[in-house]
Amino acid sequence: MDNTVIQVRDLKKNFGKKEVLKGINMDIRAGEVIGYLGTNGAGKSTTVKILCGILYDFTGDVKILGNDLRTDSLQIKQRIGYIPENAIIYEHLTPIEYLEFIGSLYGIRTEIAREKSIRLLSLFEMQQNQNERMTGFSKGMKQKVHIISGLLHNPDILFMDEPLSGLDANSVIIVKEMVTQLAHEGKTIFYCSHLMDIVEKVSNRIILINDGIVAANGSIEELKHNAGASSLEILFSRLTGASDQSEKAEQIISAFETK
Repeated sequence: MDNTVIQVRDLKKNFGKKEVLKGINMDIRAGEVIGYLGTNGAGKSTTVKILCGILYDFTGDVKILGNDLRTDSLQIKQRIGYIPENAIIYEHLTPIEYLEFIGSLYGIRTEIAREKSIRLLSLFEMQQNQNERMTGFSKGMKQKVHIISGLLHNPDILFMDEPLSGLDANSVIIVKEMVTQLAHEGKTIFYCSHLMDIVEKVSNRIILINDGIVAANGSIEELKHNAGASSLEILFSRLTGASDQSEKAEQIISAFETK
């Protein structure tokens, strides 16, 4: 039985004359945690925004949960969650008000949305802030609300684009454990991050893009073995053509020491 939930064929995207995605191909199965890696500007966030139905002007074919992204985007959006690094939040609402609003967009009854929101806010140690206006919240507090809003409707696929931005250490641990448990339940996680140690711990497959194309696709152990790399960081450096970080670090220190 085919359990592919994301199928991408020859995905291309331009911004003006700049070609960002040059032909991405991938198949992702239910229950996988995909670590989607790449340097700045490689096209990670662009890929995620296309898969979430935020960017429409692309070429290629994308199917998610058996639906065509171009013609069935609403059905897809009902079954996916999106947790970005930076997102607009209605700061003049309280967390409870905001999450009830998000729940209503997914057809969740107000009382159920409130009950789930209170429980999730408590797990993130924000129960004392649940009725405060978010205008004075730190970035980390707002990010916790974003994470909860992406989970509230129990999505089948969760897209996470630098989801740990601004979080405290305890919250980072919670999110890591949450990703693992969601995968065990058959949920699919598409995880973008620059934090190699986190990606290595939570992912069971890596898709690395470089200059708009897929440069590597496989389990961490497979990719490290094939590249003769001892760590994901070394693998990333080799595949993206940036293997002189130590030399650059020495040059930076030397520049500071120059009198």
